Amino acid sequence: MASFSGLLAKAQMEVTAAGDGANGISSLMDYVGKGGLDVGDDLVVLLYHIQFACKRIAALVASPFNSALGKHSALTGAASSERDKPKPLDLVANEIILSALRNSGKVSVMASEEDDAPIWVNGDGPFVVVLDPLDGSRNIDASIPTGTIFGIYNRLPELDNQPVEEKALLNSLQSGTKLVAAGYVLYSSATILCASFGSGTHAFTLDHSTGDFILTHPSIRIPPRGQIYSVNDARYFDWPEGLRQYIDTVRQGKGKYPKKYSARYICSLVADFHRTLLYGGIAMNPRDHLRLVYEANPLSFLAEQAGGKGSNGKSRILSIQPVKLHQRLPLFLGSCEDIDELESYGDVQQKVNPGYEV
Repeated sequence: MASFSGLLAKAQMEVTAAGDGANGISSLMDYVGKGGLDVGDDLVVLLYHIQFACKRIAALVASPFNSALGKHSALTGAASSERDKPKPLDLVANEIILSALRNSGKVSVMASEEDDAPIWVNGDGPFVVVLDPLDGSRNIDASIPTGTIFGIYNRLPELDNQPVEEKALLNSLQSGTKLVAAGYVLYSSATILCASFGSGTHAFTLDHSTGDFILTHPSIRIPPRGQIYSVNDARYFDWPEGLRQYIDTVRQGKGKYPKKYSARYICSLVADFHRTLLYGGIAMNPRDHLRLVYEANPLSFLAEQAGGKGSNGKSRILSIQPVKLHQRLPLFLGSCEDIDELESYGDVQQKVNPGYEV
């Protein structure tokens, strides 16, 4: 495994070779603007506001006072108004991002896990943003990593004459193949923004001394084969036969890769995917649990741009046409050869959930 200093040195060499940055170090804004990618002014403005919102969320997650959010104090009496009650942290994160998207002037629609329906933001905005504002928020009190997941589409101008609710929904239900950009922000020992704009997957680490996201993982390539699987195997006896056979086989070193696989499971989608992206292997939830629009599609886009795959156990995630905003499905992300081997077992999607809620 490469050290952080080694990854930073690699990033410096790549940016220097591109002729960007006096010191051979590139910030996210430089990289997507005048530097390595030149994604266009509108998208640069939008990304500026997204990364600003995520820096606010990072500070909130790390605050010693966040544990009070969403909990009713014993001191609040009957006279307290509803608006005075603290909000759960994921709702606060949702409001922070919505405010940032409004201020950008570049977003027509925002569709979030926290909202029942998409929000029409600005009729002139060229982009549609789908997001999970704070994935894994239930883990915050235990200081387990959390994250923000987002995907960006072009607004569909052919829908402009439709009623607001209809065009907001249809803009949000675009196939993952139409993503313009996608990314996640990992709030952990470091705050890392990993994104793709259709030309590779790149990760930027927040430098708290300057407030900039600095390119530290350029052109990430997920290994074609890993040695780690990530899944809640406490549910082993609820799994279909194909999935049990696959896990039994690879952890005994009897699969197509003749080494025993290790289990690594954080129970935080962004964190489990981030590790898989860097080291290879497979991260999965075989239940109809994760959301296609704002979790599976953006992460599958990142996986593919890094040379990996995103699958529902049978087919490519990005090729699935969403029909509902909060549509759920099984999700398998990781190395190409690992995904191919998993799919070869056939029966890997868990369709029943005995004894617990989805």
